[in-house]
Amino acid sequence: MKNILIVFGTRPEAIKMCPLVKELKKDKSIQTVVCVTGQHREMLDQVLHIFHIEPDYDMNIMIQNQTLSNITMRIFENIQKIIEEEKPDIVLVHGDTTTAFAVSLVCFYAGIRVGHVEAGLRTYNLASPYPEEFNRQVIDLVSDIYFAPTEHARENLVKEGKPTERIYVTGNTVIDALKTTVRSDYENEHLKWAQDSRLILLTAHRRENLGDLMRNMFGALKRVVQEFPDIKVIYPVHKNPLVREIADEVFAGTDRIKMIEPLNMVDFHNFMARSYLVLTDSGGIQEEAPSLGKPVLVMRNTTERPEGIEAGTIKLVGTQEDRIYPEIKKLLSDEKVYEEMSRAVNPYGDGKASERIVRILSGKEKI
Repeated sequence: MKNILIVFGTRPEAIKMCPLVKELKKDKSIQTVVCVTGQHREMLDQVLHIFHIEPDYDMNIMIQNQTLSNITMRIFENIQKIIEEEKPDIVLVHGDTTTAFAVSLVCFYAGIRVGHVEAGLRTYNLASPYPEEFNRQVIDLVSDIYFAPTEHARENLVKEGKPTERIYVTGNTVIDALKTTVRSDYENEHLKWAQDSRLILLTAHRRENLGDLMRNMFGALKRVVQEFPDIKVIYPVHKNPLVREIADEVFAGTDRIKMIEPLNMVDFHNFMARSYLVLTDSGGIQEEAPSLGKPVLVMRNTTERPEGIEAGTIKLVGTQEDRIYPEIKKLLSDEKVYEEMSRAVNPYGDGKASERIVRILSGKEKI
């Protein structure tokens, strides 16, 4: 029996890895051991609860005001012991988090094979997104099997000299998650507040955008709300106190911008499904929202998901108010532009990525 250790620690990782855990546990030829680091605590636990997954190991590393160095060192200390106890044939990590980076590096030192889910995403700019671009490049340096979500991600890996026979294009597991979370009968008090309006769903939290760049983003959105009386905004505010401070400062007194606590996965997916458009500086939302036919304006200067730009489902709008504002206004004013974005074909898969990964790991497809 093949012994697979799957490790994740943040809410975005959990959303994308839990469908894979569920699929792995169906295969009787695989022993699946689940370890969480707790890099995000409350938000991680929400996703685990939704998917009914009980981890075999919980490092519970999160501390108040933690730094990237804190996270890395605490994972180093814990994962070595777990690897020695479980002796996995392969360890699966996801994406570009500090959890995934630290675990992969320890596996490399220990001679344990690493499988990288969502491999091959790149901006080739180590400062954007930070520290994610560094993390994913290092993870791919030490990985043995690459589960690329798209053909473009596969091409990045090939250009970097990764062995082509160990790269698999699977689609993105986040689409698998969406199949189980979006509900036609979903209701929420905040959505009732936004009914009879065009809802913009906002997310913004990136480290590199803190400060004046974030004020630019929020300022652009505030101008739009002041100009369009049928627009309402819901902003699930990240728990970072610096983000909250800037949001309170810019949005104070704007009654059609509602700031709420972070949403769990089911709530967030259903909010997206009922929004008119999404404004974000996040990564995963660039994959999720197009699956629901929602245009996405990305408040960043780079993206590791160029497939969405090529398909027309997302648009990079930078971090300056005078650039963000007209792009939002265009989507709200020009029906043809909106329809082109909302009807573009989603390039991120068909909801069967987890099945493909399990077939590969179980030997039904040659590794």
